Amino acid sequence: MSTIQVKDDNGVRIITFNRPDKRNALNLQMYTQLTEYLIQGESDNEILAFMFRGQADCFTSGNDVADFLQNSGLGADHPAFRFLFCLLDLKKPVIAAVTGAAVGIGTTMLLHCDLVYADNSAKFQLPFVQLALVPEAGASLLLPQVVGQAKASELLMLGESFNATQAHSYGLINEIIDSETIFDFALERAHKLAALPPISLQTTKKLIRYNREEVREQMKKELVEFEARLASEEAKARFAAFLKR
Repeated sequence: MSTIQVKDDNGVRIITFNRPDKRNALNLQMYTQLTEYLIQGESDNEILAFMFRGQADCFTSGNDVADFLQNSGLGADHPAFRFLFCLLDLKKPVIAAVTGAAVGIGTTMLLHCDLVYADNSAKFQLPFVQLALVPEAGASLLLPQVVGQAKASELLMLGESFNATQAHSYGLINEIIDSETIFDFALERAHKLAALPPISLQTTKKLIRYNREEVREQMKKELVEFEARLASEEAKARFAAFLKR
């Protein structure tokens, strides 16, 4: 069974993380598939919105650490970063339905989504510093804009997990939805977007996300620092301890 599932539903491309045995940890093959599905959907006039989801108990636990370390040569062509830059460049709206763990990129990718819904099981975390790394996906720029510099420093430096109620109060998610209905609710919202005049909708998104080029440059800076930290001795020690667990 594919670890990334895709289904097109009345103008909405539903992309599901489907690796429950690994808590939907994202490996390089999954990143490649995600990028392909996004590029295909962006060029398909029948697809008018995207929706990300996982299973009821997990959105994604972030990177598959072992796979990432085996393929640690970073750069703009690295599958993980190709996915992030693709997400940045999407013209069509993106919705996320978050249940369970949303760790690392599982949280930072939400900064590039237009509408985000979560249930009460959602647990968000940005443990980059804990792993001797730095933020990615433009989070070092976008997160302070969303939650303020003081809260962003707390979330990115301490890397402690926070729940859906906190995420909502920080402005990271739009609404907390009942666990039994969250996927249907998010899809209904996606269908609402898909039914709107597409050029007007896409232009509105473009106007809201006016600082896209600034975010791109910040992502490039993060990538340089991320690669340097990943090769550091402190990161190797942290990852070794993580893999032993």
